Amino acid sequence: MMQRLVDNFLAVTKESVKTITYESLSNILRLINGISALLLSILPGKANILEGIQGWELRPKVRGPRLPRWMENGVSSFNHFVHELSVDFDTMSSSVEHSAEDDTDDYDDACICPASPLTPSKLFSRATSFAKRERKRRHWFISIVMFLLIPARLMFGISFYFCKRIFNRGVRAHTTNHRPLSSANAPKKGLDHVVQRATDRRRGIIEDLHLGIEIVIETIFDVIHHATRCILSPLESLRMLLRWSSSSSSATRKIDSDDTDAIVPTATLADSDPTPTQKKTNLSSSLNTDARTCRDVITELGYPYEAIKVVTSDGYVLVLERIPRRDSKKAVYLQHGVFDSSMCWVSNGIVGSPAFAAYDHGYDVYLGNFRGLVSREHVNKKLSSRQYWRYSINEHGTQDIPALIEKIHEVKTSELKSSSQLNTNEQSNTDQPYKLCAICHSLGGAAILMYIITRRVENKPHRLSRSIMLSPAGFHHDSPFFFTVSEYLCLWLAPILNPIFPGLYIPTRFFRMLVNKLARDLQNYPAVGGLVQTIMSYVVGGDSSNWVGVMGLPHYNMNDMPGVSFGVARHLAQIKRAKRFIMFDYGSRAANMKVYGSPEPMDLGARYNLIDVPIDLVAGMKDKVIFPSMIMHHYRLMKNGGVNASYKQFEYAHLDFTFSHREELLAYVMSRLLLVNSRHKMLKLKRKDEILSIIK
Repeated sequence: MMQRLVDNFLAVTKESVKTITYESLSNILRLINGISALLLSILPGKANILEGIQGWELRPKVRGPRLPRWMENGVSSFNHFVHELSVDFDTMSSSVEHSAEDDTDDYDDACICPASPLTPSKLFSRATSFAKRERKRRHWFISIVMFLLIPARLMFGISFYFCKRIFNRGVRAHTTNHRPLSSANAPKKGLDHVVQRATDRRRGIIEDLHLGIEIVIETIFDVIHHATRCILSPLESLRMLLRWSSSSSSATRKIDSDDTDAIVPTATLADSDPTPTQKKTNLSSSLNTDARTCRDVITELGYPYEAIKVVTSDGYVLVLERIPRRDSKKAVYLQHGVFDSSMCWVSNGIVGSPAFAAYDHGYDVYLGNFRGLVSREHVNKKLSSRQYWRYSINEHGTQDIPALIEKIHEVKTSELKSSSQLNTNEQSNTDQPYKLCAICHSLGGAAILMYIITRRVENKPHRLSRSIMLSPAGFHHDSPFFFTVSEYLCLWLAPILNPIFPGLYIPTRFFRMLVNKLARDLQNYPAVGGLVQTIMSYVVGGDSSNWVGVMGLPHYNMNDMPGVSFGVARHLAQIKRAKRFIMFDYGSRAANMKVYGSPEPMDLGARYNLIDVPIDLVAGMKDKVIFPSMIMHHYRLMKNGGVNASYKQFEYAHLDFTFSHREELLAYVMSRLLLVNSRHKMLKLKRKDEILSIIK
C-alpha cells in the first residue's frame, strides 16, 4: 500500500516537473521569437532582403495583431502579422480537403511552416482558444471524478497487483530465456526509414534541449523510485540483487561476443527478401543531424553516380563526382565557388538543379570539388594543417582544374573508344572525341578564366568548348564596405593572421554539429531566422540570398565542410587593392620573378585576348557580393580582346544562381549549352561541303 502511494506521488511529481520545465522553456522561446518579430518589424530595408526567399516572405497587412492569440503554440500572432508566409493553395488543396472534415471541430485556420532549401513546407493546424478551454474543463472534471474513485481503485488495484505478480513469476523464466525478434517491428523500422527519407526529421538545438531535460528528469526520478523501493521493500530488493548477480556472468559473456557498434534490425520496402537485416548505426544518425553527401542526394533521386579520386601535381586529393552518361559525346563540367561544394548543383532537386537538367538533356555531368575540405585529403598523410592550407586562387586555377579536366578527358576518351562510337576520321583528325562545356559560379569562374589563360600561355590544350560563368569573381574594386574592411585586415595583418588562421572553417565536429542544428532552429522560429537573415544581409551589403537556408545544407555537417584558406582571402584582397584581375602576389620581386618570370604577378585581365572559346557572363541585379558592374567590366575587357562573349542579367542575388530554383536561369544555361552542338554540326556540314568540292 505504502509503495503504491509513493509510486503514484513520484509519478505525479515527475510529470509536473516535466510540464513546468517544458512550458517555461517554451515560453522563453516564444518571448525571444516575439522580440525578434518586433525588432524585425522596425529594421529598415528588410522587405527587399526577405522578399523572394522561400519561407521568409514578408507580406504585412493593414490589420493589427489578434491579442488573444499572443504567443500561442510557439509562434506569436504578431510574428504572423510581420512574417506572413505565402502558400500555393492550388498545389496543396488536395492535402487540405481530405483533412478539413476531421479538423473542423478543433481547428479553425492553418498556416505554413517555413521550409529549408531541401525540405518541402508542411501544413499544420492551430487549435482555437475555445477548444483549449473546453479540453481544460474536461480535464478538471475527469480529475475530480478520478479523485473520488481513489478508494475503489486502491481495493481493486491491490488485488490485481498480487494476481499479476503470481502469474508473472510463473512465466518469467520462459520469457527471459527465449526472446524472439518481433517480426512486426522490423517492417515498422523499414517503413520509418522510408518516411524519414521523405520528411525532414532533424532536431535543432532547442529540440535536443527539450529531449535532454526530459531524459535528466526521468533519470533522477528513476533513481529516487528505486531508492524508495529498496527502503520500503528490502526483501524484494535483496531477491532482485541475488537474481541479477547470478545472471550477470552469462550476460557478460554474451555482450563480449557481440560487436561494439549498435545493431538495429531493419528491413527495406520492395526487397526480394523481407527478412530483417542488421544495420550498424552511425554517430550522425544517433545525433539526428543531416550528414547527406552529394552521392546520397543523387542516388536517392534515382540518378546514377560515380566518384573519381583525382590527385593534383602538388599531392592534393580531390573528388570528381559524376552523373555518368558514358555513351554521350557531350559533357559538362560544373565548378562551385567559395565556401561551397558540388552539393550546390544538386541541392534544388530534380526540377531546379543544373546538374540534373544537363543530364536530362543528354550530357555526361561532372561535378568538380576544389581543395579545402576540413578532412584535408593529401597523399602525404603527415602533412600539417598549416601546410595544407597554404594555397591561393593560383592553385585552384593552375593545379585543381587542370587535374580535374585532364581526368575527364582521360575517362571520356577511353569510354568512347571502347564503345566503338568513333569512326576512323574522328580518331585520326582529333584527340578529343567529345565536347566539354564548363558552368561555374563565383570563385569557380575566376579559376576557370585563370585556367584557360595559363594553358594558352603554356601552349597546352584546355579541352573546353564553351564556358558559362554565373557571377564570376575576378574584379572587386567596386564592393560593399564589409569587403573593404576585410581587404585591409587581410593585407595589413597578414603576418599575424596567417599563422593563427591558415584556414577559415569551423574547427571541431561539435561546433559543426551546433551550426547544423542551429540552422534548423532558425527555420523553426521564423522571426528569429528572419532577423538573423536580415543582419547577415546587412553585413554583406544588403545581398538578399538565403544565407540562413544555406547554413542548413548537409554539406555543412559535423563530419566535414568546405573551408577556404587565408591565402585565398588574401589573394582576393590583393585583387581588390590592385583593381585588376591579377595572380597571387608573393610579396617580393624575387619571389614573383621565380614564379612568373617577372617582378609583378601576371595580369590576367590584360590577356583576355588569349581566350579562344565563347564566354557567357551572367550577372545578378540584386547581387551585393559581386556587383553587376564588375561582371560588365569582364565583358568590356573580353570584347576589347576580341573574345566571343555575351552578357545577361537576372534579378538574382549571389546565391540564387545555385541554391534557388530559377527556371529562367536553367532555360538560359541550357540554351547556351545547345549552341555548342549546333556550332559543331555547322562545322561538320561545312567540312563535308569542302570535301565534296575538292572531289568534284
